[in-house]
Amino acid sequence: MSVLYRFEKVQRSFQGPTETIDIFTDLSFEIEEGESLAIVGASGSGKSTLLYLMGALDTPTAGRILFDGTDLSTMTDVEQAYFRNKTLGFVYQFHHLLPEFNAEENVAIPALIDGKPLSTVLQMAREVLCRVGLKNRLNAKVSTLSGGERQRVAIARAILQKPRVLLADEPTGNLDVNTGKQIEDLLLKLNREMGTTLVVVTHNMKMATRLDRCLELRSGTLSAEETLSRA
Repeated sequence: MSVLYRFEKVQRSFQGPTETIDIFTDLSFEIEEGESLAIVGASGSGKSTLLYLMGALDTPTAGRILFDGTDLSTMTDVEQAYFRNKTLGFVYQFHHLLPEFNAEENVAIPALIDGKPLSTVLQMAREVLCRVGLKNRLNAKVSTLSGGERQRVAIARAILQKPRVLLADEPTGNLDVNTGKQIEDLLLKLNREMGTTLVVVTHNMKMATRLDRCLELRSGTLSAEETLSRA
């Protein structure tokens, strides 16, 4: 596999009222295309910030983040928006669905923003909803969906554009154990079948052990990589 992400001595600091707060001090690591990676760590360790950096939603204070050889910080705002729409898919702990729209319409939004024709977009949305097991819930309003169904809609929306990378921030954190396991299974299935690189920030160590690798974020640095076998 080829290297997709390369972090080179990345630092991220924020200016507090009286002092500078260092989130990362010297992050250097790589992510290979097609792999699945878990990032774990205590609350407040910077896991979500790391995901935002990968998604070009934030920029490092120092160092470089290369995606397929391109420094993300050198992109214009328009280029970064295009990168997020075409190359990345995002899944969050809270689904962030629009309640006034049904499942199919929620999923269609990224491709509509991309300028694709409505008929094409709706067909794409139907296909991915079927892929995540919601064939019979295409026209269901968000309010009528269970927590697990809402997260499946969010995943369908994330994979609509066939992204190279799927970034998931605590995707099972708001779900019961059984439903969370179903979402884990789905994410790993998509990683295998679509070849999409999967990066998951999680407190769920059982989920973390199912991914190819697990990195622990602690005191502003990542621990030594640990190779894990999927359950």
